Amino acid sequence: MQRLQQEPQLGDGVIRLRATTHPEEIRITGIPVMCSSCGARRDWMVICDRSTIRIRCRCAYEWIEPELSRADYEAMIDAGGRDHPSLEAAAQAMGYDGALAGTYFTDPRPA
Repeated sequence: MQRLQQEPQLGDGVIRLRATTHPEEIRITGIPVMCSSCGARRDWMVICDRSTIRIRCRCAYEWIEPELSRADYEAMIDAGGRDHPSLEAAAQAMGYDGALAGTYFTDPRPA
């Protein structure tokens, strides 16, 4: 019980996971990122967990991208991104849990 009381709670100012969507292609050293599971080339969820950057596809395939840094993440973040208590919560809230696999949203990114 004491251990549970010491664990950080939501709303305590501790960011456990930050995620943003990135509808355009991501190019790393000039090469476009492609999902090895479904072949998608755009519409990503970019996840920053401390200093680790992950890319997740709408089909729910995800990988660590060692070529991207936290600075790269900060450069592509939209409208501040969103904080989430877990990866599962982020994926579900943003539509990257596999339910929308193969779906592309064609609306342009808001200015």
